[in-house]
Amino acid sequence: MLSNLITFNIPFKTKYMQKITLLIHCEDQPNIIASVTNFMASNDGNIVYIDQHVDREQNIFFMRLECEFASDSFSLEEFKQLFSSTLAEKFKLDWKIFAAERKPKMALFISKYDHCLYDILGRYNSGELHLEIPFILSNHLDLKPIADNFNIPFYHVPVTKATKQEAEQEQLRLLESHNIDFIVLARYMQIVSETLIDKYPNRIINIHHSFLPAFVGAKPYHSAYKRGVKIIGATSHYITEELDAGPIIQQDVAHVSHTHSIKDLIAKGRDLEKIVLSTAIKLHADRKVMVFNNKTVIFS
Repeated sequence: MLSNLITFNIPFKTKYMQKITLLIHCEDQPNIIASVTNFMASNDGNIVYIDQHVDREQNIFFMRLECEFASDSFSLEEFKQLFSSTLAEKFKLDWKIFAAERKPKMALFISKYDHCLYDILGRYNSGELHLEIPFILSNHLDLKPIADNFNIPFYHVPVTKATKQEAEQEQLRLLESHNIDFIVLARYMQIVSETLIDKYPNRIINIHHSFLPAFVGAKPYHSAYKRGVKIIGATSHYITEELDAGPIIQQDVAHVSHTHSIKDLIAKGRDLEKIVLSTAIKLHADRKVMVFNNKTVIFS
């Protein structure tokens, strides 16, 4: 019979894994994949995801890679410098490396429509979106109670013809002071200035309530109704200086018929807008989107 059994609580130390995401594009050429994967292995990296695409028409190679490093001495900045001198210069890569655990900071610009805002904040609150929302900005006060309910700072920046330049400077000040990585226009009913676009190239995401390139500009549901379309759509894209013509991130459609009124089209379209915009946000925040020549490559 055993008695006076002694137990020992031996602390178990879990090794911390540092994970990076690498995005590259360059002119297609031999030995890129082998060189990159060998570089990761030689630096004690464990590749957990890799995908690539070649645009045959433009002869451009795209790749997305995720890699883990178990070494406690791993330095992201040193790794970037080594990657640049060893591979980037050799293959003339256009590249970015992100620390996977770092959540990008997203600013939400809104006006009076609340359907996209509720959807985004619901997904954010549930942890579905790997990002931070430092603030919400609007040219109206109508949706401030929603921001308050989610405990997110709300800034009211009115925009008129007379105050447009002043409003733009205030927007830039807020974006810079909060170190914002990208902006989402969740039915923000204002044309974004060239200054803001230049400051955040391919980092301002818009939702347009049509299946672009059809029905650009204002009131696309009314235009679609007049044309007697059989499908309506929603498009999420990056903002460029040309209206509703930026690189497309995500699209979806719904079937309609002659029995649907303009009000019906708007109601069906709002469901599409929510899903399409949230999907685009998630793809961007997870660093799965690459832009080249006004087109996107979307990795799984």
